[in-house]
Order: sequence, then structure tokens, then C-alpha cells
Amino acid sequence: MRGPLGAVIGRYPSSDGNAQMGGIIRHNRKCRDIVFLVIFIAFWVGMIVNSSFGFNQGDPLRLTYGLDYKGNVCGDKHANPGLRELELKYWLNPNQVYQSGLKDSQFKLADARSICLMDCPTPSEDSLNWVCDYPEGEIRLSMDDWIDRNYDYFEFLTPEMRNSSVNLQGPCYPVIFPSVNVYWSCQFLARPSNVSLTHWKQMGGMNIDADLIIDKSIHKSTNSRSSVLKRYMSDIGKSWPILIVCGGILPLFLAVIWLLMIRHFVAAMPWVTVVLFNILIVSVTMFYYLKAGWIGNDAITPIIGDHDPYVHIFGRELDHMRAAAVLMTFVMAVSVLTSIAIIRRIIMATSVLKVAAKVIGEVQALIIFPIIPYAILAIFYMLWLSAALHLFSSGQIVQNNCNSNCCAYDLASKRVNCDRCCGYSIRYTPHIDIAIFFHLFGGYWATQFFVACSSTVIAGSVASYYWARGETSPEIPFLPVFSSMKRLARYNLGSMAIGSLTVSFMESIRFILESIRRKLKVANTTPDSWIGRAAHNTSRFCLRCIEWIIKSVNRNAYIMIAITGKSFCKASAIATELIMNNILRIGRVNVIGDVILFLGKLCISLSSALFAFLMSDTHKYRSAHNKISSPLFPVLVCWGLGYVVATLFFGVVEMSIDTIILSYCQDSEEHQGTAQYAPPLLMETLNDQNEMQRLTQGPPSS
Repeated sequence: MRGPLGAVIGRYPSSDGNAQMGGIIRHNRKCRDIVFLVIFIAFWVGMIVNSSFGFNQGDPLRLTYGLDYKGNVCGDKHANPGLRELELKYWLNPNQVYQSGLKDSQFKLADARSICLMDCPTPSEDSLNWVCDYPEGEIRLSMDDWIDRNYDYFEFLTPEMRNSSVNLQGPCYPVIFPSVNVYWSCQFLARPSNVSLTHWKQMGGMNIDADLIIDKSIHKSTNSRSSVLKRYMSDIGKSWPILIVCGGILPLFLAVIWLLMIRHFVAAMPWVTVVLFNILIVSVTMFYYLKAGWIGNDAITPIIGDHDPYVHIFGRELDHMRAAAVLMTFVMAVSVLTSIAIIRRIIMATSVLKVAAKVIGEVQALIIFPIIPYAILAIFYMLWLSAALHLFSSGQIVQNNCNSNCCAYDLASKRVNCDRCCGYSIRYTPHIDIAIFFHLFGGYWATQFFVACSSTVIAGSVASYYWARGETSPEIPFLPVFSSMKRLARYNLGSMAIGSLTVSFMESIRFILESIRRKLKVANTTPDSWIGRAAHNTSRFCLRCIEWIIKSVNRNAYIMIAITGKSFCKASAIATELIMNNILRIGRVNVIGDVILFLGKLCISLSSALFAFLMSDTHKYRSAHNKISSPLFPVLVCWGLGYVVATLFFGVVEMSIDTIILSYCQDSEEHQGTAQYAPPLLMETLNDQNEMQRLTQGPPSS
């Protein structure tokens, strides 16, 4: 049985063995878990190297815009020729597009001759329009003049060039099909202009295939899974003002307001939190319905800019938005019913929050302390997101290997060239998946590390308050928050590294197990075979163990690290034993308090998501090159950032409650069941068993 902690809390022996007053929190500590701190530093070195690879090899423009036949990224002002503001990919030869859509054809759309334009060409109503290749060789036009002439210099061609163009080998190609800007690619519509076709045939032009295949080929390319993922990542890059405002500034403001309200209006906060949570989750769900097209006519569309209202083009993003709307409906229903179910127990949460409000009032620096980890995380996230965008877009642009006939007129060599007419693609290195996973894991680990440091500093400050009997004492440092920060930086960073690594590793395992459960289709029903039942029961047991470790052991371990200065594993054991010995006394109170705080975090994050929806619905993000393909990812990122910010600030209340309760349990154990250091308000909250029973069980039945 573990002995009392008098040696580390309150009183501890001096060098001659006599117990003397030495300080509220033990000062003669030593560094713990050094090995894991070294591992954490080595991991950060790896993160820097990994990010450097992304910045060196990546280009976020690739996530949005395609490549032309020369391997240039559309919109790249440093390309040759310069393609500034030429962001739309246009396929010159309609027959190549048609051929790439045939099932038995070996020709790929990536090999079709494409250039970058400012807008999608349209057929003429009374003549034949042309789109010509980039001006070079004998064509003495600047890029600006070429754009001003609507990309048409057919009248300047020699007879040989005109004959090549009539045979669909360039350098000029007829505009037969109307096209519309779909995700920065000119989507052909299978309804050719009769006037343009007539003029084309009168010139002796070769046959042009007009079929739905010409629509489907481009649509299949722009709607592939990889293209959609790239657009989602590009949405995050384009919406950086939304991320800063709704993912950083807004949750900071709301979290500070929430803490101040806890300080001054603690009795009303549980009710306000529950009501506000229900309003926000219903509002966010309605926005999902709005963007999914199930309410109103404001559904997301793949078409960029003005378009024919009779043209309906499908995008995979709309399916994802509708799936998110269905999921949010389920979450909303469960959340609203759960919040209603806990209304009877809100009074108990109020009594617990009063203790935290008392602590915050006495140790006032706790309200502003989270700004420090917030500022560090804000800088980290800006660098991390930038590196993530470059990693997702990294790779080498190489020419394809193709055996198809794709000859085209080469203006530089003044002849039809069939040798180097294959298109270009971005070839990703074999280890890019590992690099991206490493970067994602590193971001999550770093987030958990900063949250752990913040929690430990708060716990150390609150413990100083408790062991001084809740009063101002000469034994409490003048600025307990900064004293706690000093102890953390000097002794406990290694413990924070192993604690945050445990959370990150366990969450990764839980994600993998959930994926396995879904693939085995045993998530909701128990299978008939013994192998399936074993997999089902084992995965369910592992998930429950993981959740217990994450929710219970880690947070309480940080508290005991702040109080005792022990290593992470030893502090976890002490905290677990304290909780198990006092589970009946504090269990109900702690759970209800955690539920209210969790709802508070969701209120902050839902507010971030709601305002992200509103900002993404402005004209800036619905047109031109700033348009985002879907608000889904920016909203989810703002939701996540809002939750992280709320966690940092709500940690003040959360860790205050948990630290006070664990200190109370230890105090009771050391003094034969009667806490000596507990402030009166805490004694009133935890010792009134009759009131607690009445609140948790309801009025007695008649």
C-alpha cells in the first residue's frame, strides 16, 4: 500500500529528518523522463527535415490548377511562358478528349494537348472561333496580345500551318463545343455549335466526334478521388483568412468571455451552456442542409463564375456535403436528447463550478495564462499548415510514357512533331505517404504536448492554492502561475513528452481499430462466426481501454506530476489509486462537471464552425480564383481549431476542479478521512451526501 505523500505535499522532512514547513509544493525535485524528452526533440528535428522536403518539392498551386502540355502549372507566373492569371486548363483537340473517354482506348486525358487560359472559349454564333497554341517561333505575338485576341492568330498562319490546323494538329484548333469552368478546367458540353460545325466542314476540316463521351472524359478526371482531395487541401490554403478569424481570433475571444462569466455568473453558466449548445448545433446542421441543397437553392456547385442555369454538372463534393448533413443530423439528435437528460443534474454542476470560480478569483493570473500556449500554438499551426500544403503538393513533374498518336505542330521546330507530344503528370515519390502521415502525427503530438504543458502549469498553480487552505499565504509564491511554469520547464518536460505521446499513439491505434471494425462490418452487430465474434469483442475491449487511458489516466497524471514532481508512470499510478479509493465520493460530481465543460468546448467550436460557414458564403469565396470547392474542410478545420483553443482556456476550470478534488482525496487519506486543507466551499460541496443523493436520484417516491 502506498504511503502518505506528506514528504512531497505540505510538510516534508529536512536534512536532519525532522518534519518542518518547507513549502506548499515540494521544491527539491529532479528531472524526469529525460529519454522521452530526447525522443521528442529528435522527432522535431525529423519534422523540420520533413517539412523542408515539402517546401523544396511542393507547390500549392498544383492542388488547384492543372498542368499544360509543357508541364507548367497553370497560373504560375514563373513558368515559360509566364502564365500569371491564366488559371484554366483547356484541351485544344476535342478528338483527343473523345478518344481518352473510350473504354478500349489506350490514350489518356493526361496526354491530350492542353494549355492554360484566362477564361473558357465559346463557339461563335455566326462564324468559327479558334484557340491557338502559345505564341512562339514565327508567331511574333506577346502573351498579352495573344490574350487580347482571344487566343486567336489563325489569320497569321502560313498555308502549311493552316493545313495542319484543319487536320487538328495545330497550332490552332477550332472551338466547336461550348465549355464551362468546372474546378479550373474547361468542361466540354456535348452539344456542338451547328454554325461552327458548318464553317468547319466548309473548310474541309477532319471529322469531329460529338458524343456524351466528350463530357464524361473530363468530368471523370476532375471528379476523381485524388483531384477532390487536392481541392480540399487547396480550400484550406485559400481560406486562410477564415482560419485566422474563425479558428483563432473568435474562439480566443469567446473562451475569455466564458471564463469571465464563470468567474462572475457561475450559477447561470450551466444553463446558458446547455441552451446555447442546442441552438448552435441546430444552426450548424441547418447550414449543412443549406449547402447540400436540401434547404433553399444555395447548394455548392462545381461551376466557377456565371453559368447557364440549364447546365447541371455534378461534383463529388456535393455527395460529401450531403453525407456530412446526415451525420450532423444524427449527432444533433443524440446531443439534444443527452443535454435534456442532464438538466436534472445541472445544480450539482453549478456547485462544482463554484469551487473553480473561487480558485480563479484567488489566482487571477489563471485567466490570462492560456494566452501563452495559445500564441505558441497559433505560430505552430501557421507553419504546420503551410508545410502540410507543400507536402500534399510535393512531387516531380515528369513527362508521361505513351505510345498513342498525339502528333502536333511544333512552332519552334516549324514542323509536325510526334516525338515529344505526351503530356506531363506529377509523380509522387514512394515515401510521400509516410512523410504526410509523419507530419500529421507530429502535428497531433505537438498539440497534445502544448495542452499537457498548459494543464500541468494550471494544476501546479491550483495545488498551491489548495495546500494553503484556500487563503493567501506567505508559502504561496507571489505569482504561482509563473512558479509552476518554471518548475515545468526545469523538471517535467520529459513527462509531458511521454504523456502527449501516449495520447497520440493511443488515438492512432483507436483510429486503426475503428477502421478494422468498419471493414469487418462488425461495428454495430455481433457476427455469427467465432472469428468475427473474437475480433468484435477484442476490438471493443481495446477501444474501451484506450478511452479510459486517454480520459482518466493522462489528465490526472499531469496533476500529480505538478504536485509531486514524480515521473509520468509513477504519477499515473498515484492518481489512479486515489481515484479508485474515492470513486464513490467524487465520481458523480466530477462526471457532471466534465459534461458541462465538454458542452462549453463544443459551444466555442460550434460558434467557430458557424462563423466559418458564414464567411465562406461571401462573394470572395464563391467566385474567381479564390473560390473554394466546398466549405466542408475549412469549417471542419475551424471547428477543430476552436476546440483546441477552448481546451486550452477551459483547462483552467477543468484542471482546477480535478486538482482540487485529487488534492482533497490525498488530504483525506493523510488525515484519516478528514481533509485538513480543504477550503470551506469545497467541504460544503463534497461532504453534503444527502443533498448529492437528492440531486442524483430525484425526489423520493410517495
